[in-house]
Amino acid sequence: MAEARSLTQRMADAAAAVAASRGRAGPVTAPMPLSSPMPLTPMTPPASRARPAVATLPQAVQPAHGNWQVSAAPGADVVLMPGQMHIGPHAGSLRTLLGSCVAITLWHPERRIGGMCHYLLPSRTRRASEPLDGRYGDEAVTAMVQVLRRLGTEPQEYHAHLYGGADTMPEGSGLKFAIGERNIEQGWSLVDQHGFQLQGIDVGDDVPRVVTLTLASGQVDMRRGQGKAPIFNAR
Repeated sequence: MAEARSLTQRMADAAAAVAASRGRAGPVTAPMPLSSPMPLTPMTPPASRARPAVATLPQAVQPAHGNWQVSAAPGADVVLMPGQMHIGPHAGSLRTLLGSCVAITLWHPERRIGGMCHYLLPSRTRRASEPLDGRYGDEAVTAMVQVLRRLGTEPQEYHAHLYGGADTMPEGSGLKFAIGERNIEQGWSLVDQHGFQLQGIDVGDDVPRVVTLTLASGQVDMRRGQGKAPIFNAR
């Protein structure tokens, strides 16, 4: 539990630092301890304001296979399925639905390059002959970094957001796989490892989230849904 508490404190400190640097309450949620049953409460919108309805997305989808690095036509609104990622300058927006999965969004404030990955598991044991697979966090972010470098940019130039990692296990089931928690830990580690500029966090709890990145402005909209987060099959 000491490691989990250390991770939680680091995330809480980062959330506070992001909000302080803006001089106002922003869309950053300092996470509760990962072992706590208490829900997270976003700092925005205010509690007195009704939460907007979550955009309609499939409630249960299978992970992507094959061409998981998604291309985009100019101005296209791209919906990423679990296991997919996109990064580039052409899409109008990127959007995804999260349960225990985690999404990392990236945006270059000068070049208006935007990216998002949606991974289901933190990592795997990969043979050297195996191609990268976007279902795994470390491999998805590795692929994103490869692309952004081909575009003549570096990871530290990008603003990043980290969302998802909901607890999807039924209450009283006794199952303690902690997939959401492990995905959060991996996401935090990847942001730190690559030097992305962390701008927003909302993780944990047990609710679905819809995340949208608008490339023209870099705005990231995260909306929490009602009810239990969906379970995505990683196989």
